[in-house]
This record gives sequence, C-alpha cells and structure tokens, in this order.
Amino acid sequence: MRLRHADLAFRRRVFYSPTIGVASKSPAPEQATTGQWTGPRLFVVSFIALFLELMLIRWAPSVVRLVAYYANLMLISSFLGLGLGAMTGERKWKLFGWFPAALAASVGFLLLCEFEVLPGSGAEARFYADAPRLTSYLVLIGVFAANAIVFVPLGQQIGILFRSLAPLRAYAWDLGGSLAGTVLFGVFSFTRFSPGIGMIVVMVLYLLLVERRAWRWPVPIFALTLWAVVHANDPAAIWSPYYYITITERTGVMTGNRAPSLTEPPPNLRTMTNPPSFQVHVNHDFYQFHGTLNLERYTGEDLLQITQHRQQYELPYVLGQGRDRVAVLGAGGGQDVEMALLAGSKKVDAIEIDPVLVKLSRRFNASGVYDDPRVNVIVDDGRAFLRSARPGYDVVVFGWLDSQALFSYMSNLRLDGYIYTVESLRTAYGLLNDDGVLVLSFMAQQKWLALKLIGMMTEATGKPPIVYSSLGQIVLCSPRGRHAPPPQTFGRFEHIVLEQTELGSFPPPATDDWPYLYLGGRSLPSDYAIVISALLVLSLASVLALRGRGMGSGDMHFLFLGLGFLLLETKSIGDCSLYFGATWLVTTIVVGGILLMVLAANLIGMRLARASLWHYAPLFASLLLLYFVPRNAILSLPFIQRLAWSLLIVPLPVFFAGLIFSTTFRTSSAPAMLFGANLIGATVGGFAEYLGMVSGTSSLMLLVVAAYGASLLFLSRNKALQCA
Repeated sequence: MRLRHADLAFRRRVFYSPTIGVASKSPAPEQATTGQWTGPRLFVVSFIALFLELMLIRWAPSVVRLVAYYANLMLISSFLGLGLGAMTGERKWKLFGWFPAALAASVGFLLLCEFEVLPGSGAEARFYADAPRLTSYLVLIGVFAANAIVFVPLGQQIGILFRSLAPLRAYAWDLGGSLAGTVLFGVFSFTRFSPGIGMIVVMVLYLLLVERRAWRWPVPIFALTLWAVVHANDPAAIWSPYYYITITERTGVMTGNRAPSLTEPPPNLRTMTNPPSFQVHVNHDFYQFHGTLNLERYTGEDLLQITQHRQQYELPYVLGQGRDRVAVLGAGGGQDVEMALLAGSKKVDAIEIDPVLVKLSRRFNASGVYDDPRVNVIVDDGRAFLRSARPGYDVVVFGWLDSQALFSYMSNLRLDGYIYTVESLRTAYGLLNDDGVLVLSFMAQQKWLALKLIGMMTEATGKPPIVYSSLGQIVLCSPRGRHAPPPQTFGRFEHIVLEQTELGSFPPPATDDWPYLYLGGRSLPSDYAIVISALLVLSLASVLALRGRGMGSGDMHFLFLGLGFLLLETKSIGDCSLYFGATWLVTTIVVGGILLMVLAANLIGMRLARASLWHYAPLFASLLLLYFVPRNAILSLPFIQRLAWSLLIVPLPVFFAGLIFSTTFRTSSAPAMLFGANLIGATVGGFAEYLGMVSGTSSLMLLVVAAYGASLLFLSRNKALQCA
C-alpha cells in the first residue's frame, strides 16, 4: 500500500506539476531524470501548441478580415511566444497556470478588432481595402503580440520538460507531438472544422495536465472564452478548407450589400421563373455569384439585370464559333461553366480547388450546372490541372480566380499565386487547338494591375490580347488562330486598344520565381515594411529583456539553424505546391513529411558518437543542388519522377540540418535556452521570407545557405557543442 501511495505521489508530481524541472542546473544528458510521464506530458504540450497555433491561424481571419492577408504573421508570433517561453524554462516563474487567461485575452482582443478594415496600398492590389490608417497597423501589431503571449506559457512548460529529459529524447517527444498535431488538425480542418470543437480539444488537454484542485479558475475562463469563440461567427457560416463562407441572397447587380445569411435555397429553385441569385462571401467580403445565366428563366427587370451580368462570361464566345471543348479554371459557382454550355459546348472541364464551393453551387445555382452530364467537375488546383490536361481545347478560361487569402500559413503567397504567372498562362495557351482562345477575366481596379495582366498574356502567347473593360472588370482574349473581328462594344464592355507608350511600360510580370501578381513591382510595400520592422523590434526587445545578457556562440548557432530551417520549410512548401498544386493536402503532407524527416534525423543523431562539422558538407551540397536545378526542369518531368524528386531530393537538406541540430543539441547543458534560441531564429526566418517579394523565391535558397553558413561559423567557435 505504501508503494502504491508513493507511486501515485510520484505520478502527480511529474505529470501534473507545472513547476517540474526548476532546478538551477540542468542534469547532464546521461544523468537526466526521466519520470514515467514526463515524455508523454511533453508530447501533449507540444500537440496543444501546434494544434492551437494552426487553429488560431484558421479562425482569426473569420473575425478580423485583414488577418487573412497576414496569416503567416500568426505563425511567426507563435514561434516567438514558444521561444520566449522556452527561454524562461530555467526561471522559477510559474506561467503555465496563466495560459487560460492569455488565451482569453487574445480572443477578446480579436473580437474588439472585429470591424477593423484592411489597409489599402498603392504598391499592392487588395480587395475591399480602405485608406491606410494607423489603427490598422496597431491592430496587426496587437494581434501579433497577443498571439505570442498565448504561447509563452506553453513554451515555458516545454522548456521545463526539456530540462527533465535527455535533450534528444525530449526533442523526439516534442517532434512527435508536433507531428500528431499537424496531421490531426489537417484531418479536422478538411472534414469538419469548427473553432468551438477545436477550442474544446485544447482546453480539455490542458485541464488533463493540471491537478483537478487547480481547475477553479481555468474552467470558468475557458467557458467564457469558448462562448466568445462560438458566438463570434455567423451560425449559418460554412468552413471550407480555405475560407470562412457565408451565403446571402443577391440584392443588386454588383452590390456588396448584405442580406441575412442562408443555409438552404428555395425548394423549387431549379424550376421556378425568375430564380434568385446568391452572393457567396469569404471572410465577410463578397467573392462570387451563384445563379443561372439562362435568359429563358427570367422576365421583366430580372431579365435585364441578368442580360447585363452575363456579358462578362459571354465575350469569349462572340469572337468565334465551334467552342465544343472548354476548360474553366476557378469554376466556383458555375457561371463560367454554364455560359460555355449555353454557347453550345459539348464538354466542359470545371476545375475548382475548393470542394465546398462546388457543393454550394449544386444547392444554390438554379441551373444545376454541375449535375449536367456534359460537365466534368475536377476538384484540384488549377496549375496542377494544366500540367496533366490533354491538349485540344477550344477555350481555356481563367474565370475570376482572384484570391482573398494566402495559400499557406507558412507563406506570403496568395492562393492563386502560381496560377497567374507567365509560365502558367503559356501552359494553358499550349493546350488550345489551332483556333482556340485563351481567356482571362479579372477585377483589376488599378490600371497597373490591368497592364500587368496584359503584359503577362503578351509574353505568354507572343502577341497582345484582345482587351475589353467595364467598371474595373477586364476580359482578355488571346486567340490562337482565326477569330471574328472584335466588336468595338459588347454591352457594357468596351474594346480597349493600348497606346504604343503603354505597350512598352508593363509592370514586372508575375513568374514562377516571382509569383506576386498583386504587387506593382519588385519591392516590399511600405505597410509590410512598417509592420515587420515594428514586430521585429518588439521581438528582439523581448528576447534581450528576458535574457538580460548577450547571445553566446551556442545561442547563435541554434538561432541560425532555426532561421535557415523556417526558410527551407517555406521554400519546400512553395516548390511542392508548384509541382503538385497549392492545396491544403499538399501543404499538410509537406509539413508532416518535414517533421518526419527531422524525427528520423533525431533518431539517427542519438546513435552517432559525436557532432561533426563535416555534417555541413552534404547539407550545403543538397542546398546547392536544389538551387541550381531549375524548377521548370522538374515541372517538365512525368508525375512519378516529380514525386520521386519531391520525396527523395527536396527533403535532403531538412534531414542533414536536423542531424546537425540533434548532434549538437545532445551535448547542451541548457537545452531549454538553446531550444528557445532556435525558435527565435525561426521567428526571424519568418520575417526574412518577405524578402522574396523583392528578390524572388529562388534567391531565398541563398539566404538559407548563408544562415547555415553562419551556424557553422558559430559552431566552429564552440567546442563544447562539438564534443560528445
């Protein structure tokens, strides 16, 4: 009985105590105390951190719309919070108990900023943006700081637990929890995402980590936070893998006026006369219409409105006949697809990345176009489709694809970044038959954006496109062969002929290496520079205030490892998204694969006798291989060879960098502090990724090489980390 009581007391002390491992000096690796529940506890805390990080990134844009364009800042702030927390692992502060209050404060701040609008920028096109205001930038900085604070208690707990295990064993538990959080969140996000359910998962796991007698304050705070999260969103909203979606009945021709959100269409929608059209909103802003374009379904004023509205879809079919085989990229609500059928097309491939938009169209589009046997619905990334499509199309349509979100929480690229590039347009043009036409429709309210698209079409096809414009909408048509003379006007659209001076002054084109359609030039917009500078100063000030001393060679070694790793991970996600499509699945698989590669490196590192500077040789070799092999060469490979490259070559630098981390981390006498420095480096790497807006994404690999070169330099000066 005494042994049983002693065992229970030991478990309570190790598994529940938030102050475990607060001794002033970390034990040597071979003498580290390894309580039975220390490893599983570290696994759970790491799982909470990763799962919560992804969930807040997913949920925050549905509350504060401008966060959708800065989602990667949420990731960066999470790294900062975890890093600062890990650095406090050697202090006697008890921060884990403050996690519920920090989470509640962050959620509350987001709700207070709910109506803050997206700041406009002369250097970048942003939909529904307002004039730049100081409050918008303060909100961004506040969201960043509040989110970082949430992760400080979790980071401290991770740091404490790191000091209670051998460093590499602790790192393995940490990686396992992060990998589990990534995979389970990916499944949760795609199958049935709910911020309420996600918060419950986090809160329950946290409560399991603290003693029941300590639930007095966390439970009511969690209850209040959960209530706020659940009531922050429209109960009729739908979560897709990419967007927070609401749907309302259309109240005007091109209006953004909001009617009450709907969950069901009228029961006789597909047969009624004058059927309503519907507006789909993402993150509270108008995105696309769902409704039929068949004029036979309308009478009176409704007929006049639909006649005018459908002109933007009908233009390509005025320039020629015999449009039997059509591909529509960004099919969305199905209006481009229906127009092709109404023009006589016999087969239409409808490509849409978001499966929820297809499901909504089946319910709310009165034409039922996606149930037509002539339509082949393909749920995939448009660029991925272009690589695998069979040539011979009469029309390829880029149908109002304009994105209002980033394609990944680890990148500053928009969801349609690799769709609107010269290489993508050239590939689409190559799929046409001899008399086919390439069509690009876009809402380009800035003149420079319209000129940029025209320049890209010109470069991709070898000749200027036929241009029509109306109220900021442009429709660009590039016929491959014969076509009817373009009419001067078509309804509200006017045929625009560019002046000679305009033909020679196109803005820099978006390419696969610089996939920034929405930037006017190769520069960092001033508002990004202001916000990033402020956040970087805040981050560095926090680190210096917390440490109270300078960074030693060991700290700098791990800091640059973190910087290089974050940039390398971002670059890998971007490359694989280019090779296979910018879908949620590709991103989840790449992140999960990277964590698996790091875990494998950690397991091998446990068995190596000592760290070696020679481990950098294969790291640099693999980095230079990825830099010098053109991505276009990989894109031209068959699917199996592209897959082999992505599985065997792309992860190689991650493996070797992980091996360097593990073999040097094993000998550390202050693992929590160095782990924190590594996370701070990842924070800086997240900011450095924005340099791609200036230099292009390929040049980021040179920055990765420089970061790992700096880590090698600092390691060579620290003999303690090189010794077993």
